Formats: sequence, C-alpha cells, structure tokens
Amino acid sequence: MNKNEKIIVGISIGDLNGIGSEVVLKSFKDSRMLDFCTPVIFASVKVMSFFKKSYELDISLHGIDSLDRIVHKKINVLNVWKEPVDINFGKEDPVMGAYAIKSLEAAVKALKEEKIDVLVTAPINKSNVQSESFAFPGHTDYLAQELGGDSLMFMISDELKVGLLTDHVAVKEVSNTITRELIDKKIITVHKTLIEDFGIVKPKIAVLGINPHTGDGGVIGNEDDVVLRPALDNIRNNGKLVMGPYAADSFFGSGNYKQFDAVIASYHDQGLIPFKTLAFGSGVNYTAGLNRIRTSPDHGTAYDLAGQNKANPSSFSQAIFRAISIFKNRREHELYSENPLRTNRKKAAVKKNS
Repeated sequence: MNKNEKIIVGISIGDLNGIGSEVVLKSFKDSRMLDFCTPVIFASVKVMSFFKKSYELDISLHGIDSLDRIVHKKINVLNVWKEPVDINFGKEDPVMGAYAIKSLEAAVKALKEEKIDVLVTAPINKSNVQSESFAFPGHTDYLAQELGGDSLMFMISDELKVGLLTDHVAVKEVSNTITRELIDKKIITVHKTLIEDFGIVKPKIAVLGINPHTGDGGVIGNEDDVVLRPALDNIRNNGKLVMGPYAADSFFGSGNYKQFDAVIASYHDQGLIPFKTLAFGSGVNYTAGLNRIRTSPDHGTAYDLAGQNKANPSSFSQAIFRAISIFKNRREHELYSENPLRTNRKKAAVKKNS
C-alpha cells in the first residue's frame, strides 16, 4: 500500500432497525473525515438514502456495485442488496438480522480479499441474527472462524485497555472454561497486540482474579491458586511483565489500572462493567489477535433511541480512528521487523531525544 493512499474502511451496517445507520452516517457528517480514510458501507444506496433523509444529514452518498469502483473523498455504499427494505425503528426483527449478516459476510469477504483495509462493524442484535448458517454469539466468534489468528475481545480507550479470558460464556461455565492453556494463549495475544498494534515496547499487564478476593486462600474457591497463579508464574518466568491476580472489586476504584498498559479480566462483566463506566461513549471494541483489523463501538443497537435522531456517533467515530491507527502501527511494526537496521535507527533516535 502506498503511504499516500487513503486507508479503505469497510463498514458493516448492523441492525437496520437500531442506531447503527445513524452513527455511521453522522460519523461522516464532517467532511474532514474523508481526509483520513475512504469509507465503504456494505448495505444498499436506497436504504442509506432513506436514513440520510430521516436524519436530515447534508452528505452525499456514492452508490457502487463493485469494489473496483470505490472513489476516494466519497462516502461509498456498496449495493449488497437492491430490493426495498421495510424499516421499523426500534423493532427486533429476524429479517433485519438477516440483512445485518448479509452486510457482515460481504464486508468480511472483502477484508479477507484485501479489497478493504480494515473493518468497522455497526451493532447487531445477537438474538435476531441466529440462523442455520449463522450460529455465533457475536461478531468476535464469527471473525475467529473466518480470519486467521487467536481472537480476543479487547476493549480500548485512551486510558484503559481491557481484555477478556472468557467473553460470551455463561457465568456458571467460566471457572470450567479457564485453563492454564487458555490463560497462556490470551496473555500472549494481549502482549503481542500491545507491541504490534499499539507500539508499546515492554507491555505491563495486570490480571484479575477468578473468584472474589482471588479466592481468599481457597475459602471462596481454589481456581485462583490451582489454575491462575501457576499460569502467571510461568509466564513471568518467560520474561513478560504480568502481574496478579488482583481482587477485581477494588482494582478499578483505587485507580490501580492506571499503572498498567492492559488489564485482563476473567469474564465478560468483570471487565466490561468498569470499562463502560469509565470510558462509555469513547471506548472501542477491538478484536485483537487476528490477521485483519476489526473494531466496533462500545454500545449495542439501542432500539430505545432508534429513529429519533438522538444517537451520539462518538464511539463509532472512535472505532474508525482506532482501526486506522492500528492499521498504521501494524504496518510500521512489520516494516521495522523486516528491516532491523530501521529498528536500530529508530531506537537510537528515541534514545537521543529522551
């Protein structure tokens, strides 16, 4: 890719009855966004024109039937379908779920074929997308099947990055799911991601305990002592700065998270409740560990806001910026890895300026 070329951002449109279309289009209300990237929305120009009119947006849409016809400085809309769609804002509808997956599948195909550089996904409804051909609890699991690498849900903001040992797993299954092998794999993924995608030379990672108070010496479960601590000891012995396990109840309120480049939570709500409390609206969901880049906003379909022209696009805009930044960081890392001389020069320059 020529460094002067615009990064092509593919966008899957998500649930058409939710706020996805609104936050997507509002993100490009400021024409300066087109200086940073070239967007391609996977939907239909008819339905996106309907949304444009509904939200009274002064933007221009460029409909295309082939990715070979992408035009820079335009909001491109690839016609994944052409038939009319009956939009009912705020309504959960399996028909809308089918269109969401049609958009996602087309976008992922383009990502795999390198016709787009990164993927940003608008929210789906995990219930109405289920079918015989799509039986995944969310984007992350589908992308893990379609793309290479070890996927990990990684919630990121300017001040906080939270990864998960287990994501869409029922609470009763969490302790059985967490094994030493899983811990090794997830921490290696986070460590590698921090170096390659965020440019952190020596990452410092905190890991939260599985049980309350990390088990209190076995009084509240022995998983922290039997599984988690030995795994972390082994990882530390291999030279990685991995600390913990920490009791999760006081870790964020005390501000302890500020001492680390990333925090790894044992299960979904243990990590996402504090993350969304501290960073809601500016946070981004990044699927780390894959051979392609995908981000999304930190919110869902928000049916209660759909169609009211009240949705805030800031998280979706951040998802676009993060995807672009990660793409550039990863390409830079690849460049320096291929040419050790460049790496030595960069280190010398950093040392000189420090």
